[in-house]
Amino acid sequence: MSNPAHKIRIGVLQVTIWRNPGTKGNWYSVVPTRGYKQGDETWKETDSMGFDDLLTMAKLFDLAHTWIMHQQHADAKGRKESEQAAA
Repeated sequence: MSNPAHKIRIGVLQVTIWRNPGTKGNWYSVVPTRGYKQGDETWKETDSMGFDDLLTMAKLFDLAHTWIMHQQHADAKGRKESEQAAA
């Protein structure tokens, strides 16, 4: 399994950003998770959020959106430079 492109965390909340190659270039997907402790020792993750998690998760989505936007710009610039070098 490949590694995520980027992770952003605030407290127990996290978004994981995955880079996926496509015929028209990379595309990105985001997986939100919330960490919680089961029992005394074991940390688990869920995609279920509570009321108090919503605004923080919205901020994480905003940060993920910004990160992806910058990556897409860098991807496009790299493709253009690669095409110019090949010509």
